[in-house]
Parts: sequence; C-alpha cells; structure tokens
Amino acid sequence: MHWLFFSIILDFGFVQLFKLGQRRGYYAPVVVSVNYLVLSLAIAIYLFFSDAWTFPALALYTGLGTGMVFISSMLLMNHALTLAPIGSVVTAFRMSIVVPIVLGIYLWGEFMAPTQFVGLLLALGALVLMTSHPGSTAQVRGIKAFGLLIAVCLCQGISHTCLRSVHYNGLDPVYLHILTFIGATAGLMGSVVIILKKHRPQRPEVKLGIFIGLYNVLALCVIMTALSKLPGTLFFPTLGCSVVVLDNLFAHFYWKERLARPAIAGVGIAVLAVLLVL
Repeated sequence: MHWLFFSIILDFGFVQLFKLGQRRGYYAPVVVSVNYLVLSLAIAIYLFFSDAWTFPALALYTGLGTGMVFISSMLLMNHALTLAPIGSVVTAFRMSIVVPIVLGIYLWGEFMAPTQFVGLLLALGALVLMTSHPGSTAQVRGIKAFGLLIAVCLCQGISHTCLRSVHYNGLDPVYLHILTFIGATAGLMGSVVIILKKHRPQRPEVKLGIFIGLYNVLALCVIMTALSKLPGTLFFPTLGCSVVVLDNLFAHFYWKERLARPAIAGVGIAVLAVLLVL
C-alpha cells in the first residue's frame, strides 16, 4: 500500500509544478515538451549503461501510442488552465479515473466491490460540486466550460488506461523502455507544436521543464510499480479522490482561489469516497 501513498504525493506535486509555470506565464508546450524529452533521455541513458536495451516490439508500439495520448492530454490541460479556474480544470483532470476503472472492468475483468462502486459514484458527485461555480476568473462558462472539462477528463482517462494496459499486456519487466518511448514521442510532438507556433523557448521555461522531467522519472516509475501490484479499481479511485482533495485545498490556501460552499462540500464527499474505495 506504500506504493499507493507515494503515487498520490508525487502525482499531486506533478500537476502543481505545471500550475506554477502557468501562473508565471510560461509557454505550456515548451514546459511540457522539455519535460518529456528529459524523461526519455534520462531513462535511455540508464538503460544504455545497464546494458538493458532489448525489448519486445509491443513495448515500442505501446510507448508510441501512449506518448501521443500523453502530449495531447497535457497540452489540453494546460490550455484549459488559461480559460477556466485552476481548481475546476485540475478536478476534471483528476476525476478522469472513471475511464480506466470502467475500461478495466470491461476489458480485463477487474473486480469492484459494492462499497467501491458507491465510492466511485460519490467521487463523480464531488466533481460536479467542485466545478459547479466557475468563479470570476473564468473565460468560458456554461456548456462550453462543461465540454472543455469533459474533454480534459476523457483525454487524461485514456492516458491512464494506456498505462494500465502495460500490466495486462505482460510488459511490466520493460516498463522503463515504454516510458522512454512515451517521453520521446510526446517530446517530439510537442516540439513540432512549438515550431509551428513559432515560439522561441525562454530559459525559465526550459529550466522548469528540465526539473519537471527529472521529477517525472521518479513519479512515473513509482506509479508504474504501483499499477503492477494493485488492482486498477483500487488504485485509480484512491489516487483520483486523494489528489482532488489536495488540489482543491492547495488552490484555496496557496493559489488563493476561494472555494465556494458546493466545492467545500465536494471536498468532504471526495474524502468519504476515498474511505469507501479503500
């Protein structure tokens, strides 16, 4: 269970670092792309010097496909952060756990106890409450805001599902190779976006991207290890609900986004959801 605890802490910190870059006005595609390139390079160097550069073709295909989904999800989330309140976007990003849970049950026959199912329903209710008041800083409202949040949720949910597929495809022993291909694919695709947008990377953006990339090496290795040891119907609801609470509290006390009463109620319901899932 300690792998789950470390996953929660590291995943929470990962998004907070991107929020820091957004608050400082850094160009998101640069931060995201540098992060993935550094992730790929760091793991590739380790694999090279440990003489472990052999892998099945399926690892390559999984890495390429997952990398495409990863970069799409991160760019979409960072774009959404410029249009909607931080708390709402990050909550939608976190509550994407419903996608791998449903697909895990459908594709791989994962089991969900009745209490866990109730906890999942409560988690979805918490999402509705915590995103029901857009706040004065929101640039999109109503159906547009809802559609944007749903897109963020679905895209990140597919990313989670791709990571979960590593275990069921028997690729746990080569997850480092998969992370290398994920990082290289996502980083190169993000670089293409930067070139097309004709943006010149600034030093602070690159420095933050390098730091997040090194941080991401640790975070993803811990998460992949946790996914190899825990059922998805336990891992994803617990991770999602826990970091939703941390994200909203941090948004309130650090980012100075005032929590409306429905959002406060949503945080409380999310805590209850975690207890039921566990």
